[in-house]
Amino acid sequence: MTALVGYVMGTRGPLSFSRLGVALVGTALVAAGASALNMVLERRTDALMLRTRNRPVAAGRLRVTEALAFGLGLTLAGLAILRFGAGALSAMVALLTWAKLPVRVHAPQDADVAVDDRGRLPGRVATGHRVGSRARPDRAGAVVLFAILFLWQIPHFLAIAWIYREDYARGGLPMLPVLDPAGVVTGRQAVANSLALLLVSVVRRSPAGGRLYFAGAVCLGVAFTSVAVWSAIRRTAGGGA
Repeated sequence: MTALVGYVMGTRGPLSFSRLGVALVGTALVAAGASALNMVLERRTDALMLRTRNRPVAAGRLRVTEALAFGLGLTLAGLAILRFGAGALSAMVALLTWAKLPVRVHAPQDADVAVDDRGRLPGRVATGHRVGSRARPDRAGAVVLFAILFLWQIPHFLAIAWIYREDYARGGLPMLPVLDPAGVVTGRQAVANSLALLLVSVVRRSPAGGRLYFAGAVCLGVAFTSVAVWSAIRRTAGGGA
């Protein structure tokens, strides 16, 4: 989806559906390869957590060498498709975003939140425009899109971490809800970032589609923030482990 949005936002004139298809397939393969390699890197942690212990590598259904070969094969296939079907720059950007995907940093600040820009930028580049070129002068709009993608993930991951905080503790991952059992700081962070997301979404009147976008951003932003506020106040046990 992020590759699709990036492609459409970066296109001037009629869409090239063949080029779009190449960009989506290539990006999907690279992302799938990164996910497979992530399971290799985190197999020991996954084996300790109830929600991840049945993943193929953690459960022992796949050997590490098999999963490694599978992940690298998907990645190389996706990069080749992007290189020869969408351009070298798109493949290079996909490779850079792939390189940071499998590595997760587990820190008290809930650093497991990763910026989900892996599809948007390769999709944007696949249109044929150069990054920062004059063909796409709306750099402020690009910053807004990046900020939206970044900010929405924080309340999203905080909610997941809160529901599965016992499981994260079992796996030895010091996520914020693990270190904040009362949920006060977690709730405050979710509300603050939801408000920031709402403000960023409407800071530019038309980063994606005029009045329709503005109305949708306001309605969805208010709804998202309301859920965050309600959750911060109630701080129910959630799904637990």
